Amino acid sequence: MNNKSIKFRLILMNFIQWAVWGAYLTSMGNFLARVGLAEKIGLFYAMQGIVSIFMPAIMGALADRMISAQKLLGICHGLAGLFMIGASFYALNAGDDVAFGPLFTLYSLSVAFYMPTIALSNSVAFKILLKTGHDTVKDFPPIRVFGTVGFIASMWTVNFVQIGGLQMQHSLYQFMLSGILGLIMLIYCFTLPDCPPENRGKKVTVSDIFGLEAFKLFKNRQMAVFFVFSMLLGICLQITNGFAGPYISHFSSLPEFADSWGANNPNALISISQVSETLGILLIPVAMKLFGIKRVMLISMIAWVFRFGLLGTGDTGSGIWMFILSMIVYGVAFDFFNISGALYVDSRTSEKFQSSAQGLFMLMTNGIGATIGTLSAQAVMNHYVYNPLAGNFQADWQTPWFIFAGFALVVAILFAIFFKKPKENEPVIM
Repeated sequence: MNNKSIKFRLILMNFIQWAVWGAYLTSMGNFLARVGLAEKIGLFYAMQGIVSIFMPAIMGALADRMISAQKLLGICHGLAGLFMIGASFYALNAGDDVAFGPLFTLYSLSVAFYMPTIALSNSVAFKILLKTGHDTVKDFPPIRVFGTVGFIASMWTVNFVQIGGLQMQHSLYQFMLSGILGLIMLIYCFTLPDCPPENRGKKVTVSDIFGLEAFKLFKNRQMAVFFVFSMLLGICLQITNGFAGPYISHFSSLPEFADSWGANNPNALISISQVSETLGILLIPVAMKLFGIKRVMLISMIAWVFRFGLLGTGDTGSGIWMFILSMIVYGVAFDFFNISGALYVDSRTSEKFQSSAQGLFMLMTNGIGATIGTLSAQAVMNHYVYNPLAGNFQADWQTPWFIFAGFALVVAILFAIFFKKPKENEPVIM
């Protein structure tokens, strides 16, 4: 298989991988608010973090020792897709009486199998690129950018397509789309080049199953600091996914903004973030070469400060430019840490444990960090925005965004002080 063919196969894999998530990640909050579950939005997003605490590590260990990574990737997508389709059928039958319990259970089972695919898809791409003589730092970012293109394609679909007179971003059909894409990914993964386990035949222990081997990385002070800050930055990851949509949508209830384009097309407005993300990914090889890993990640943290701060100061009228700028800086905020962080972990670990190490990175960011972040953000939002116990309560959407911006600034300052960039030609840790 030639180089162009390999890259195209990985491009298509990334496109579908992220289209599955893009179908509901930024719009689910709108649907939950419409069916009366606004105060539970944080729990839905926190579940993505909770399952990421253990599922990526388990699947990473299986990929390292028992089953080819690309097959495991497909199986996880297939199961996630089936449960998501189940959630959509439940919501369809429930109509206006959607109950938290059944929807949350089916959704939770879906994300339990989807979240490990983020690390697995990176691992599959890295293995195939290395096997075919490619440079992962140079060749992976242009491939990964098409994952963001897939994410955007799903976002635009749920924003502009209407079913039954209702935009998909406000309906259950966003879940249906995600589930169907997951089943397509199941089939596609079984056609990819084989990525056999590096440690096949090795005795599997409880430590292996739960990916505990990767925690040896914490013995290295530099890696321990890196993972701690991965967790702290992970707190920021899901906040705008969960609450930016309902926040922008609320402007449509205000007379002066009711007819504004942004207030009526929140998902399309938010998709500017993903457009920016494509550019951010392409900048990573240059940024890593010019600034090094520490400065690249520090730039990401400062970008989160602007991401939240601009949301707090903008609106869908004359202040729309602040929203647009917030969406633009997201590309740097997300990519400069997540993609460069994955490359950093890949470069600091041996091939035998790379899947487990990527799973640990996923645990710290999208697991522990995102769980703390979404639950904390929900508490803040419930206090300032969703407060039914207060008499004549006036929702305050601005203060929460400024609180989130302040947190990101503190993390950036601490990171600049405590994280030390690795020395040139420093040997891998394990």
